[in-house]
Amino acid sequence: MEITFLLNGETRTVALTDPTQSVLDWLRAEGLTGTKEGCNEGDCGACSVIVTDAEGAKPLNACLMMMPHLHGRALRTVEGVAGPKGELHPVQQAMVDHHGSQCGFCTPGFIASMAAGHLNGRHDHDDLLAGNLCRCTGYAPIIRAAEAAQDAPVPAWMHDTLPDLAEVAPIADHVFLPDSADALADWYLAHPDATLIAGATDVGLWVTKQLRELKEVAFLNNCTDLQTIEETDDRYIVGAGVTLAALREAIRDTLPSFAELLRRFASEQVRQAATIGGNIANGSPIGDSPPVLIAMGAELTLRKGDARRTIPLESFFLDYGKQDRAPGEFVESVSFPKSAPDLACYKLSKRFDQDISAVCGALNIPRDGDKIGAPRIAFGGMAGIPKRAAALEGALEGQPFTEEAITAALPALEQDFTPLTDMRASDAYRMEAAKAMLIRYVRNAQGTLSILEVQP
Repeated sequence: MEITFLLNGETRTVALTDPTQSVLDWLRAEGLTGTKEGCNEGDCGACSVIVTDAEGAKPLNACLMMMPHLHGRALRTVEGVAGPKGELHPVQQAMVDHHGSQCGFCTPGFIASMAAGHLNGRHDHDDLLAGNLCRCTGYAPIIRAAEAAQDAPVPAWMHDTLPDLAEVAPIADHVFLPDSADALADWYLAHPDATLIAGATDVGLWVTKQLRELKEVAFLNNCTDLQTIEETDDRYIVGAGVTLAALREAIRDTLPSFAELLRRFASEQVRQAATIGGNIANGSPIGDSPPVLIAMGAELTLRKGDARRTIPLESFFLDYGKQDRAPGEFVESVSFPKSAPDLACYKLSKRFDQDISAVCGALNIPRDGDKIGAPRIAFGGMAGIPKRAAALEGALEGQPFTEEAITAALPALEQDFTPLTDMRASDAYRMEAAKAMLIRYVRNAQGTLSILEVQP
């Protein structure tokens, strides 16, 4: 198959023999070795590049992207951040001026992320650079460099246009790049064992870490009709292809606790690629979005050919690694309320940024006067699937909304979950942490601030 994209401002048409080849491997084979391989799993940011599509420019991990992802897009590596006559980009000059580099291994990835943020007028540098790790300089001079460059004009060469695809279309028997959900539905019926690839932030690791060979694949990033967020009077209907970055932006004001949780979902590079449908469909017990969606009463729409069915999201997860999804059926959208004033989301992990949850709690506890109404409480990391705490909900409903009453109901949580011990936490720690989230919830509601909310 052939793909066409822009590489540092120049149109490239590339014949692919392996559709799961990573962009990182291809770049380095082409001699563009400024893009580094560090972890090869999307954690360190050394492979960060800038990719522009119809929605704009974004930093992405080249180690997770596969070459078909580039079709119709523009790619800019660290070699293309400087000008055509060798002029330094403002972020490059600022890194020099503020001593932001020592060994230099991480620097190209930082430059790519900083240049993408600069292009988009972003000033939230701590969030933007949380997916780029530095082991020798420390982050203070790098953040100072980002701040120093933030108001400089964007260089003209950074404004990429998209390539003309009129004459080149990717064709292969075992690879499909659909441009609509209808095209995907027809193809997936005929290839039900194929792997659907959206952002590849999970599937990419099947290739780079598990060394799996994916025989049939469909890349969904050109299905623009799966990338929409519709609003009714009281609900969002979010297409499965909506990235977590786009979702966070859409709900920032209406569902602030959910949006804040998404701020801590992996890194900017991962959030710009990972999709809400992928986070649901992979069925991970430690995915951060399903507990929140379950606590809000989300509904999932699944599609097989022209047939659709809508189910409560909580019923989609059957057992570890098993979901209620038939062969040839895929997640099309998820819908949930636009307002959840009683929702609080708590993520507990060893690091604040870019870490997997040991426990993720979503607590939606409405009040009827001074009594607890019908609560919806869900946890990730406490079982083989994201799951509601049904016994705890029953013990809480109708009780006074006080710390004493909630504390008295907490033993019911042990009927809901028997957590496992693993590298992230012990079973006992997980149980105590989940109970503590209930205490934190009531104290927050009564005015006690989280340490993250206390300002000097």
